Amino acid sequence: MNVGTPDEPTVDSVKQYLKEFLLDPDVIDIPAPLRHLLVRGIILRTRPKKTAPLYQKIWMDEGSPLRVYSSRVKEMLDETSHDTEFEFAMRYGNPSILSGLDNLRKKGVEELLLLPMFPHYAQATTESSLKHAYKQLRKLEWGPKILEMSHFETADEFIVPLADSIKPHLNEDTHLLFSYHGLPISHVKRIDSSKKHCQQVENCCSIKCDANSLCYGRHCTETTLAVVDKLNLNIDQWSISFQSRLGPVKWLEPSTMNKVEELVKSGIDDIAIVAPAFLADGLETLEELDIGIREHFEELGGKRLVVVKCLNDDQKWVDGLNELIKKEFDSIKT
Repeated sequence: MNVGTPDEPTVDSVKQYLKEFLLDPDVIDIPAPLRHLLVRGIILRTRPKKTAPLYQKIWMDEGSPLRVYSSRVKEMLDETSHDTEFEFAMRYGNPSILSGLDNLRKKGVEELLLLPMFPHYAQATTESSLKHAYKQLRKLEWGPKILEMSHFETADEFIVPLADSIKPHLNEDTHLLFSYHGLPISHVKRIDSSKKHCQQVENCCSIKCDANSLCYGRHCTETTLAVVDKLNLNIDQWSISFQSRLGPVKWLEPSTMNKVEELVKSGIDDIAIVAPAFLADGLETLEELDIGIREHFEELGGKRLVVVKCLNDDQKWVDGLNELIKKEFDSIKT
């Protein structure tokens, strides 16, 4: 299960997608009347007209990049796992989670693994996808034995292919910027079971404890440190930022735009950006980073910027994903 994508790069299709996406209370967690006023009264009146042309820039011949790569991964898994049935689905848009589950039900599946394709846990992605899947299972009146894939921010099956994808783009002068999808501070603080750690303790995301076991910021930090260790980078060769903000609320800092500006102004003009929160390329990587951030970087006088492709349908990653899946199903037997 991934977040989703419009069916077409048109204003109407983008509007339909954003409507479903932004009205989810797990995405914009404000009282329903305010959420509907914000989304229907403001965002949907302006954003689709601005966003549709951006999708047009990145659209592939086969369709939306996110859907294309998801389909390819599914087909590759089909070829290697003959005793397992696979379906891919989108939390918002098509193919729907309902249709994916129904297909598996019709194939006689008895053990079901729900796999949110997000290495780092967040209410707006992992939690929303799982909740929606259970809702659709009830609608189908289907009760297979259910497993849930947990977050896998430091799993070797993810970290090794990720580090391998980055390595060819680095030289002795390159600064590696880890750009993660942004998240409102309110979402991060809510997951703190103690209510005394997240955003209240200095370097809170760098401290591993029970209070932040499901903290998105901590998971992003741990992925970064695991990759840095694999690549043997020094502390001054990398940094972390967050992208894709929406609305006036406080978000995790620093923003990718501001971080790139800070790096260039400090004399760093060779930057590689990797976006580990995204397992497949989409608008956030192909347009926001590789077009929008690149243009800003060049305007500032930067010389070399590389945006590392997401893992997409990389064979090493698909093999790693297959191993993660096998481990989950093996847990039933043990």
